[in-house]
Amino acid sequence: MTSLSPQPSLSRIRIGSAPDSWGVWFPDDPRQVPWQRFLDEVAESGYEWIELGPYGYLPTDPAVLAEETGRRGLKVSAGTVFTGLHRGPDVWDATWAHVSAIAALTQAMGASHLVVIPAFWRDDRTGEVLEPSTLTAEQWRHLTTQTERLGREVHERYGLRIVVHPHADTHIDREENVTRFLDATDSSAVSLCLDTGHYTYCGGDSVSLIETFGERIGYLHLKQVDPGILAEVRAGEIPFGPAVAKGVMCEPPSGVPALEPVLAAAGQLDVDLFAIVEQDMYPCDPDRPLPIARRTRAFLRSCGA
Repeated sequence: MTSLSPQPSLSRIRIGSAPDSWGVWFPDDPRQVPWQRFLDEVAESGYEWIELGPYGYLPTDPAVLAEETGRRGLKVSAGTVFTGLHRGPDVWDATWAHVSAIAALTQAMGASHLVVIPAFWRDDRTGEVLEPSTLTAEQWRHLTTQTERLGREVHERYGLRIVVHPHADTHIDREENVTRFLDATDSSAVSLCLDTGHYTYCGGDSVSLIETFGERIGYLHLKQVDPGILAEVRAGEIPFGPAVAKGVMCEPPSGVPALEPVLAAAGQLDVDLFAIVEQDMYPCDPDRPLPIARRTRAFLRSCGA
């Protein structure tokens, strides 16, 4: 009789969604659904966990937000901050002013993570090139040392763990740069938010990253890419914002990477891990997100998550 290999348990993976899956990229934009509708629909879709999204989209008064999420059966997994730490110590004070307000709200909501997104080297809406797409050796040192400082201070002051998010059109994007960043930062201060869509968009293999740097994976964003549209994006060197408008990020399970192997690899880590669904859809018709969210939650249940 042949014994079967044990299947990885997904019981320690907590599934959620985010304002991003409702086409929300900015604190206030007339093309975005009102925050009350987002909360109603994310709960209706069967999710229990949410991220805060862009600071100021959801109420920033902890008492108000706790009441609004609580009565819908929702809990907060993380806040999100944007940083440009490769620019050196001169940006620290402005960075901390931005981070501290969001970290305080994140802590007040009982969450334990802060997703850190590096600065874009080209504008995500207009495609305007803002700075070189590669960093100098000095800028890499600034990026790694300042991120470690951020991780330590956020943990000391707010009890949160930072998880740095490799992202298209930033300096932490493809495998080479993600590996360089991880090798140069202290695991006690800095973990990674692996976004399966962005990593694939930039040519990476999410399963391989989990298997290689498992101890550094602190958080997941579940996302898929339409390979046909991605080929057009690469051929035309299209910026990320217009690529999203073309539909480069698509509804699971129609795109890549396959999420079942990603979840299986994450399950093998045997740690508590958030896996937050994000399907970039800015801008989108306000009636589009809810049916997608329902189908995506059902699909993930079929994967055991």
